[in-house]
Amino acid sequence: MSCPFFNICGGCRFDFSNEDYRDEKIKVLPKIDFTNEPVWGNVGTRRRADFAFVDGHFGFYKKQSKDIVDIKSCPNLYDEINAVIPFIAKLKWTGAGSVLITKCENGIDVAVDSKVPCFSAEFRQSVEKLPSQIIRFTWNDKIIRKYAEPEIRFNDKIVNYPPHAFLQPTIETEQILRDLVVENVGNAKHVADLFCGLGNFTFSTHATGFDIVGNGVKRDLFKKPLSAKNLEQYDVVIMDPPRAGAQKQSKELSKSNVKKIIYISCNPETFVKDCAILQTGGYKIETIFPIDQFVGSAHWEIFSVLKK
Repeated sequence: MSCPFFNICGGCRFDFSNEDYRDEKIKVLPKIDFTNEPVWGNVGTRRRADFAFVDGHFGFYKKQSKDIVDIKSCPNLYDEINAVIPFIAKLKWTGAGSVLITKCENGIDVAVDSKVPCFSAEFRQSVEKLPSQIIRFTWNDKIIRKYAEPEIRFNDKIVNYPPHAFLQPTIETEQILRDLVVENVGNAKHVADLFCGLGNFTFSTHATGFDIVGNGVKRDLFKKPLSAKNLEQYDVVIMDPPRAGAQKQSKELSKSNVKKIIYISCNPETFVKDCAILQTGGYKIETIFPIDQFVGSAHWEIFSVLKK
């Protein structure tokens, strides 16, 4: 399926409908000796997307611009999201900001982030007329309308979804990553899940989770990483940090006696830097390959297993 907005909106760098899509996207990967072939995602499976609004217009930013492309649907998104875009686009938008639309287990969540601290009565009234499948609508985390608490499912575990919380972009690749993590954790009894978020890996591996927010121990691993001494109790460490990577935590891990690290990264550049730190501590990459879970974009996910 081709996209009518390719090269107009700034969302995709590559045309996923072209025959050479995979060849072109592979070219942006860093020079890494991958042990496995890439895992490719599917078009039309993204469950969340960042939109923008400026001066009454709603849509995606134009390529290399802050102007807005008015859209009614995106072929990279789930049908459930596309079904509500026309209604959201018609809201009484004023000012400027971003809008995160997420497909949850029980409906659609809409979260507005804007420097404008409040919204007009007219805007509230237009939100109240939205279709019922939009179960929550927030403005700077203030609830305008809520029919139900949005939920996310990780296998047999259901958790509440806070506005703007981190999620893998597709359910399909999230499951692939979870299965890979569970397989590589194996029978290990003492597991730490660092930067655990809502618990995509935590529950399935019976791990102790650590994060600023989410379902783990409330700990900012950027400011206060687990020390090598803290890490002594764990057989396996799972680490899935934000795009900024995990430099401080990697330095502590490099000094630890943890036998296995499962490192998932959405930024190959910071991944390479962190792995260099881990390798100075004696870790060796056993498994590493890319996953195309950001279809159309220049972004890759990296899955790796390091052992000492």
